[in-house]
This record gives sequence, structure tokens and C-alpha cells, in this order.
Amino acid sequence: MHPAPPPPSSPAASSDDLQVVRQALDRHRSRPEQLVQILREVQAEICWLPRPVLAAIAAGLGCTLAHVEAVAGFYRFFHLKPVGRWHLLWSDAVSDRMLGSRDLAHELCRLLRLEPGRVSEDGRVSVGFASCTGWPDQGPALLVNHHAVITRMDAARVVALADLVRRDVPLAQWPAEWFRLDVNIQRRGVLLDEATPDEPGRAVRAALARGAEGVLAEVAASRLRGRGGAGFSTATKWRLARAAAVPTGGTRVVVCNADEGEPGTFKDRALLMTQAEAVFDGMTAAAVTLGAGLGFIYLRGEYRVLLDDLEARLAQRRAAGLLGPGLAALGGPAFDIAIHLGAGAYVCGEESALLESLEGQRGTPRIRPPFPVESGYLHQPTVVNNVETFVAIAHIVVHGGAWWANLGTAESSGTKLHSVAGDCARPGVYEFAFGVTVREVLQACGAERTQAVQVGGPSGVCLAPHEFDRRLGFEDVPTAGAFTVFDDRRDMFDVARGYSQFFAHESCGLCTPCRVGTELVRRRMDKLAAGRGAVPDTDELAELEALLHGATHCGLGATATNPLRDTLLRFRPAYERRVQGHAFGPAFDLDAELAPARQASGRDDAHAHLTQHPLAHPREDHQP
Repeated sequence: MHPAPPPPSSPAASSDDLQVVRQALDRHRSRPEQLVQILREVQAEICWLPRPVLAAIAAGLGCTLAHVEAVAGFYRFFHLKPVGRWHLLWSDAVSDRMLGSRDLAHELCRLLRLEPGRVSEDGRVSVGFASCTGWPDQGPALLVNHHAVITRMDAARVVALADLVRRDVPLAQWPAEWFRLDVNIQRRGVLLDEATPDEPGRAVRAALARGAEGVLAEVAASRLRGRGGAGFSTATKWRLARAAAVPTGGTRVVVCNADEGEPGTFKDRALLMTQAEAVFDGMTAAAVTLGAGLGFIYLRGEYRVLLDDLEARLAQRRAAGLLGPGLAALGGPAFDIAIHLGAGAYVCGEESALLESLEGQRGTPRIRPPFPVESGYLHQPTVVNNVETFVAIAHIVVHGGAWWANLGTAESSGTKLHSVAGDCARPGVYEFAFGVTVREVLQACGAERTQAVQVGGPSGVCLAPHEFDRRLGFEDVPTAGAFTVFDDRRDMFDVARGYSQFFAHESCGLCTPCRVGTELVRRRMDKLAAGRGAVPDTDELAELEALLHGATHCGLGATATNPLRDTLLRFRPAYERRVQGHAFGPAFDLDAELAPARQASGRDDAHAHLTQHPLAHPREDHQP
């Protein structure tokens, strides 16, 4: 065999593109761990990432082109092929679909005369889908150029949007009402109490007064558990990080996980919009306790619209002496916070994948041990906590652990924020003390004729009406914060199918059970939806569900089939309606698959068709 010819050489990067690359490298001091941020900033200037640009970045960082291409190819928001100057991404979360996002997206494509996922011939516009943009309470939502967010899309806005794009009207001249982003807090508790101002430094001063041991004692007394979903003891995590050895020249690290990628979840977004100072205070209190010198907020790429305000607030804190040298002058560590913006990868919500991304790598989960508290960011002891956890810390440091422990239940202290969306009159953020029943939340949000609630997002649990008196808390129904309501108009098979498409799309691809298993689940669900399903298909779905729960590399893969498991158990008739019989049938038309070959060969005789070929219909007495 002759070796394949080498690919044609790519044209050199333009001088303007190289200048953009140099500026990004200079801003980040050519540090390889800043690769994701460098890629993001370069793409924001030139719309996509051509190979010569990636080569220039690789040269500037002293790494290989293959590495830079591998990292850029991992994240959904990085484009290795051209996209339109107007790149429009519809939120494809189940709750947005329920509001008609799919029909609106196809109508927009019709008006712009292009197909979803394609670029218009003049390069002006491209239209696609993002798994979830984080605004299900104000959907259907649309991202414009990965920056601006348009909420409450409808048919009239689609027509107007198509006209604006065709005329290349600058974004600043689009209707301001389109970009209205409501915090949408429907029920307040101690974390969202309007009577308690989001005062910069209040918890920092309290933490410095208590000292490291005093803060840790109050956190332990509060019995606070992580609010990101896993529910690990916050005090235990901090103790382990304090006990871990720090490498020479290193420090301990505090990371706020704001990669709120679980579909249906938006409570952290509300906290960042209204309680940012409490988030920073909670992180700084953690730094005082741990003796940490470095902090990060990992902000999901879909929340780019929040970045400028958060950066401005951090600058104000530095000027006020609440970070960096000013904090050290008060007796604390010289702790500072940087914001790292994600680039569209659900798996980066898993803490070790998040750390890989912070280090400029592909966001694939690490093998543990070692755990992040022992060896996290750049091998330094690292504490990763959720946005809501740090807000709780800010209040606990001020009011004391006993105050927090008196809220909630014995196993689940304090309050919890719930992102309520779907079929209800009042979607938004609700704060309840742990122990509230599902039914009480449904009554508060004005839900009627509810047939199911997805608690904790698709990786959580789906509950039927006979379970609505169960209580939200670690001892009964744990939750990361999503609370999606489905009334009796909804087909729960379609809901589970939508979630299966999400997990297949978002698998990081590291382990075979998740990479292949989620795709097999999606294909089986699509087969049932197309009317080609049979009993063996539902049996295989059950087998795949069991396999993924026990064989995947990380916890996200293990929960990828939770919607399938729960809907098969609680809403099986929705599947049975799609079963056509007991005999297995193919998922596609084999003869139709040969159509391109027939066209290429110019044949259309009986021997060119499987259904007409004699061997396709053997005699009953035929012996193989």
C-alpha cells in the first residue's frame, strides 16, 4: 500500500490574526494553563480557530499543535471550521423544547434560507443548538455569538431577528427588551433575604476575627454539606485540604464551581447576579481557613453575559483591600480570585474535569485518588465548592454554625435553592429550608395537573404523583437544585428521549461505557420514536441502563441513564405505546441505505434491491 498523500498545507495566518494571538498570549503571560482562555479570547476576535492560528498559539505556549487542536476540539464553543459572523445558538433543553424552541429555530432557518448547523453561503449567519443556556425560566432562549442572551423568543421575534441579521444591524441597535434578564426570585429565605444587603467584606472581617480554627469550628457545627449535588461534608473537605502537604513554591487553592450545566438549573446564576459579594466573601473565608493564596471562579461559558460585572466587582474588592496585598495587610493570606470562563462542556461540572480545564487541558475527569484536596490545581491542595455553598459559608461565618444547623432537618441542615421551571405559573428561584415536600414546592409555583417532577436535573430523579409527599433533603430526595415540572400534556417518553440526546451529546468520550452506551441509548430511543421499536428494544434499554450505572469512569456517566430508569419504572406505558411487536426489527431501511450506491452505479434492477433480490425472500424449504 502506498502512504496517503500529506494534507495540503494551510495558508499562513494573516498579520491581523497573529496580532490577536500575540495580544492574548501577552495578557496571559504565555502560560500553558491559560490555553482555554487564550483560545476563547482569540476566537472572540476572529470568529473561529483556523489551523494556522492554532499553530501560532502552540508556538507561543511552547507546546505541540496536536495538543492545542485536541483541547480546542473538545469544547463545544470552540470552532475549528468557520461559523457565521452572526452565530445563533438555541437552547435545546427539554424545558425550552416544551416552550417551542425547536419550531422557532426551524422557522428562523427557513427565513434565513439555511439548514441548522450550516453556514449561509455569504458567511453571514449560522444557526445551531446548545444543550442548555441556563435560562429555562425565561425561555425559549438564544445565545448570540456566545455573548449576548435573548430570552422569551417567540414567532414575532424570530421574524424581526431574521430581518436584523439579513441587514447586518449592529447588536447594540437590536431591541433592548430582547436582552432583559430577570433574576426571577420567587421565594426568599436566609440566603436571598432582601433585608440583608450584599455587603462586601462583611464575612471576611468576621472570618479574620474568628481565625482559621474558629471558622472551621463554625462550619463543622453548621453541618453544612455541599450544594452542588454530591453533598459531601464541607468541614471534612476543608480539614483534608488543610492537612495536605503543599508542594515547594505552591499554595492551597480555593475554587468556586459555577459551571452550572445541569439542564434546568439556574439558581447559581441568580446568586451571581444578586449575591456576588457573598460568593467572594465565602471564598475568602475559605482562604483564611486554609491559608490559600489562589482562587478561581469557573464560570460556565453560557454565562459570559455575567463576566464583566463580576470582574468589575473583583476590581472594587482589590481597591478596597479585600483581596491580594490588602487582605494580607488585614492579617489574612494574600488571596486573590481569577475568573475562568468555560467553553461549553457539561462534564466540567465534575470537579476533577473542572480542574483539568483550569489547567488548559481537555475537561476529562481524573482517576482518583489522589483527590483534589490532596493534589488538585497544578498538584496543589484544592477545595472545590459550589456557588451556593460559598454563599452559605458567608452567612455561617457571620451568624455562627448553630444558627444554620437549626434550619432544615437533622441530616440536611440549612436552606436550599431550587430552580423551578416547566409547566407552572411562576417559574423562578425558590428558597426553602430542607425538608419541604415536593407537593409544597408545586403549590408554591402554581403547578396544576402535574404528572411528573424531575428533581436535581436529568442526573437526578423523576418522581410520579404518588411520591409528591416525599421530602427534599439528603435523607430522602437529594437535589442539586433543578426542579422541572411536567403536566399531563407531556409525553414522558419524549422527555426521557430528550435527556438521552443531551447525555449522548455531552459525553466526554473518555470511557467506552459512557461514550458508546449513551449513543446506543439515544439510538434505541430514536428507534422507538420512529415507530420501529419492539420488545427487545425496551429490554436492551434496561440492560444499557444497568451497564452505565456500574461501569463508567465518573459519576456523570453513571447517572446518564437516570431519566431512562425512572421513566421505565414509573411511566412504562409511554414506552409500550411505541412497541410494535415482539420480533426485533432493524432501526433503519437497509434497502434505502443502498440508494447512493445504486445512483453511483446507474443500476436499479432487482438485483440492486434487497427487497427484490431472490435471496431476500428464500423458499420455506431452503436450508442454509
